[in-house]
Amino acid sequence: MKARVIKLRARSLYTRSGIPGVEWAVNQYAGCAFACEYCYAKFLTRWKDYGRWGSWVEVKTNAPDLARKHVSGSVVMSTVSDPYQPIEGELKLTRKVLRYMDKRNELLVLTKSPLVTRDIDLFKEFRRIEVGLTINGFRGREKRLFEPLTPVHEARVNALKELYEAGLKTYVFASPIIPEITDVSAIVEDTRGFADHYFFEVLNLRASGREFRELLRDEYPESYEVLTNDRAFGEFLLGLKKEIRALGVKAEGIETHRKGWEFMGL
Repeated sequence: MKARVIKLRARSLYTRSGIPGVEWAVNQYAGCAFACEYCYAKFLTRWKDYGRWGSWVEVKTNAPDLARKHVSGSVVMSTVSDPYQPIEGELKLTRKVLRYMDKRNELLVLTKSPLVTRDIDLFKEFRRIEVGLTINGFRGREKRLFEPLTPVHEARVNALKELYEAGLKTYVFASPIIPEITDVSAIVEDTRGFADHYFFEVLNLRASGREFRELLRDEYPESYEVLTNDRAFGEFLLGLKKEIRALGVKAEGIETHRKGWEFMGL
């Protein structure tokens, strides 16, 4: 089903980021037609009464003009959407925003879509830029249940490789890490040759929404137990830390959301 498109004119494009170490967020879209069942952006956009998550996309039609403003500090694209979700192929709004952004800003781009490779030419105009792919390795049953509308694992890995071979600094955002489901070692082995560094994030169960929590509880009770039991979660994190350290990749730590945003260093 095609997502409903809501067009509006925004007052600003750059908003203060709540992500540690990043000053600004840019969201030329809000909402996302990839409709990942666990997406925490459902919580961040809960006041938008457009219907079920994934059924709508808000488009800031004047985003390219607003992008011209200079801000000091690093900028992340995007936090409540995917900048390369399906409608971007038609509207090219992300490309227009990139064209007019101040190239002196440090920019971090994150997506699940191989469409990102279309804009390699514009990425190269930025003084400092990192382009990342969210890669979680979901296939088969997990893919159908958790994120059926997203590009497949292989397409994301190939896009990451193309970005890296184009001379861009790249990263892998391994997320969501779900106990007993996400194979972190396999993700690293599939991407080791063309990722400059890695971010690891355990599923934000609190912000994933009631429906996803019930899905995980009913279909994957062992995973749910680990995420909701303090002792089991602590043991899981220690094991994950040991696994990542043994992989020998560049990464600072593991993001968790058990009791708000937390960070475990490696």
